[in-house]
Amino acid sequence: MPHSAGRADGAGRALRGRLAAALDPEGAGRPVVLLVEGAAGTGKTRLVERLAAVAAGPVRRTSPGGAPPGAEPGLLVAEDVHRASAEETGRLRALLAAPPTRFACVLSYRPEELEAPGLVLGAGTDFPAGLTVVRHVLGPLGLAEVQRMAVAALGADRCPPGLAAALHRLSGGVAQTVADLLDLLVAGPVTVGRPPSFGLDRLGIPPRLDVLTLRRTAAVPEEHRRIVCAAAVLDEPATSRDLAVVAGLPGRAGADALAAALRAAVLEDRGDGRYGFGSPLAAAAVRRVVTGPASEELHRRAGQLLTRRQPVPWERVAGHRRACGDERGWLHAVERAALQLEDAGEQQRAVGLLESALATGPVPEQARARAARLLARCAVVGLRSDETLKVLRHIVADPGLPPAARGEIRLDLGLLLCNQMGEVMEGRDELARAVEDLAGEPVPLARAMSALAMPYGPDASFAENVAWIERAVSVAEESGDPVVRAAVAANRVSVLLNGGDPAAWPLIDRLPRDSELIGCRQQTSRGLCNAADAVVWLGHYDRSRALLAEGVELAARSGAAYAEQTGRGCALVVDWATGRWSGLAERCRAFVEESGDMPYLASDARMVLGLLALARGEWADTLDQLTGPGAAGLDTGPVPISATVSGALVRLALAHDDVPGAAAEAEAAWGRLRAKGIWAWGAELAPWAVEAALRAGDTAAAEARAKEFAAGLEGRDAPSADAALSWTLGVLAEHTGQPAEAAARYGGSAAAYRELPRPYHAALTSAAAARSALAREEGDASAVAALADCAAVFDALGATWDAARTRAELRRHQPAAERRPPGRPRYGDVLSPREGEVAELAAAGMSNREIAATLHLSPRTVEQHVARALQKTGVHSRQQLAGALEPASD
Repeated sequence: MPHSAGRADGAGRALRGRLAAALDPEGAGRPVVLLVEGAAGTGKTRLVERLAAVAAGPVRRTSPGGAPPGAEPGLLVAEDVHRASAEETGRLRALLAAPPTRFACVLSYRPEELEAPGLVLGAGTDFPAGLTVVRHVLGPLGLAEVQRMAVAALGADRCPPGLAAALHRLSGGVAQTVADLLDLLVAGPVTVGRPPSFGLDRLGIPPRLDVLTLRRTAAVPEEHRRIVCAAAVLDEPATSRDLAVVAGLPGRAGADALAAALRAAVLEDRGDGRYGFGSPLAAAAVRRVVTGPASEELHRRAGQLLTRRQPVPWERVAGHRRACGDERGWLHAVERAALQLEDAGEQQRAVGLLESALATGPVPEQARARAARLLARCAVVGLRSDETLKVLRHIVADPGLPPAARGEIRLDLGLLLCNQMGEVMEGRDELARAVEDLAGEPVPLARAMSALAMPYGPDASFAENVAWIERAVSVAEESGDPVVRAAVAANRVSVLLNGGDPAAWPLIDRLPRDSELIGCRQQTSRGLCNAADAVVWLGHYDRSRALLAEGVELAARSGAAYAEQTGRGCALVVDWATGRWSGLAERCRAFVEESGDMPYLASDARMVLGLLALARGEWADTLDQLTGPGAAGLDTGPVPISATVSGALVRLALAHDDVPGAAAEAEAAWGRLRAKGIWAWGAELAPWAVEAALRAGDTAAAEARAKEFAAGLEGRDAPSADAALSWTLGVLAEHTGQPAEAAARYGGSAAAYRELPRPYHAALTSAAAARSALAREEGDASAVAALADCAAVFDALGATWDAARTRAELRRHQPAAERRPPGRPRYGDVLSPREGEVAELAAAGMSNREIAATLHLSPRTVEQHVARALQKTGVHSRQQLAGALEPASD
């Protein structure tokens, strides 16, 4: 029998103390009887077992139909007393009337099945004055107890947020039902990122609960059984009047039927004058066997009953009308329910309802157009749904659809393709067509224009984006609609911020956070999250965190699921930029898994994973995250991410000494950045693109890129790009034989990065400044010390590759007095510092040639170090080295 360890331990300690005192041979404790009361499945047997463990001597047990108990000292246990015959309860009463010394008795029973309610030993129940009587009632489990059971059964990694709440709701907190559901889940998957109850509704009714419910239903006289069926159809605690109306049992017949159902314990008093089943699964067990005309009539009456409530619960009405075959009434209720859910900010539920309606047989043309428009509108603020996409594409292709209706659907279809589906180019094509269809419809027209203004896509220049937002602002003002004004205002903030225009900041404060309209709040949450993303690329990290905190919280409150997820993805980029790398890889991997098949959502996390892998020298993982399946396309994905990814790929190619590959990647990436025209997004690309050109011998291209980058940043508020510009000019100076100029440029960049703060980039540029200083003056003590500091920063971040590179540079310039004396030092079975460096890079997946280039060693020397590292750690492969070495921080 399942139990909650916390509940059983807390109550059990006190109860065990009572028993121990009564049975103590040295004590003078009074005889005690413990009444363990609980409905079916609440864990009585488990608690009784724990109580019986305190008995020093043998435990006598009796059960209905078992041997009669004798009047002997010790512990007597009688379970399931509700099943005892009158003769058996009489013998127990006789024993308890004159109990022996050092005697304790535990009686367990289901209160709902006692012949005489409240009287555990029948009508003659009586306890003498010399007997201590304690009743312990086991009720439903709490949410925390269900969570503990779920983790124990499935493991923490298979318990997504909300699973315990779904288990608690479906089971009514009955411990046995929770355990049975968990047994079923153990055999099947619990998918992270799906709704909390994903999989539970498909499990069916646990057989134990099914049999118990149907047995109790069968015990209700046939003429009264309709009240049970009515409760099952209503599927919520209901008044006696409502149950009688749905059952079609007027007057006294309804009252008698309810009394019979309560006596049979199939229904229970839920408080406040309402009655129903103990759990939704018990109600489902009865609905499963109520079929045909009887079921239709019950659902018809239930639907009629609910339409008299205010507000009308249209979602439930829709379910009842569908169940009774009222197709026209069902479609009407679906539409009303979806509008109701949209107003409440529950668009995800509305999407499911509308998808079901539009995918179920033929729907009249007018109703189909209305439902499709509503579906499209709700889907845009929710998460990905391939079924929604399929339905909308089918409807948009209908030549009989009115242009305005097609335009509205096309608008949201375009947004769905751009955001949730990651099909940006196709999505923006749909948006452009929507503008044509929506002429004369200012509200959706302003939304379409505003969507085309969003600058992240590569299909339009920033100048075009600005033109679209200016048109959208004008049309939105003309519309007078507060929600569309909020939508356009949110996008205007994004356009201005991404362009580095300081005029955007006051506009953020004007977004309607406290509007009474949920649509305005949803648009504001989206605007805040998008603004946070924009300022990450600019380099305003504290502002980004503040905007995220506000935007994500508002999105969660207003049901803007997609905006909430984009905000969480942006937070990962903030942590990467500001050096909060501890546990970051794990958070990114969890986010990618949650994002499922939505590449646009996952793009932030995948980018960060690739950049972290690059810093560790894990080349294969770097390429998989940045360019593998599921990664956003460089030519179709968000331009700031594409530019950053390309910068990493250029750097990787340069590390491999693949200069032609680096130059080709830099050329393509620079072309995309130039076409977009938002130069602040080049902060992670420009230094590497200039270095690639210089390494390829194309100084003119390098100088042109540096000049173009500088010109694009003039008058822009982009501190991260400004720091990158100094870095870029340092690269140009270093490779054109100007070490003093290079050291100054790199030093200025490092100071700017420290101010932001960006510790990883500050260390990269500080190391470059030191390298340039040493090129100008070998043995510069401050430059050597700076290299040591940079290596320590890389170590602290977990940037294995960068740390190894920097330490190799450091050894080349270490003063002679600090170098080790001639001869090989003896490290025994412990890895030497150099062997440790080589082993770290080998475990990360680098080849001997790559390690040699990084550490300025010969491939033969690296081969020897790897061989010694394998021997000393006792492992047999480079892959196994990772587990044998002290793990680096993520």
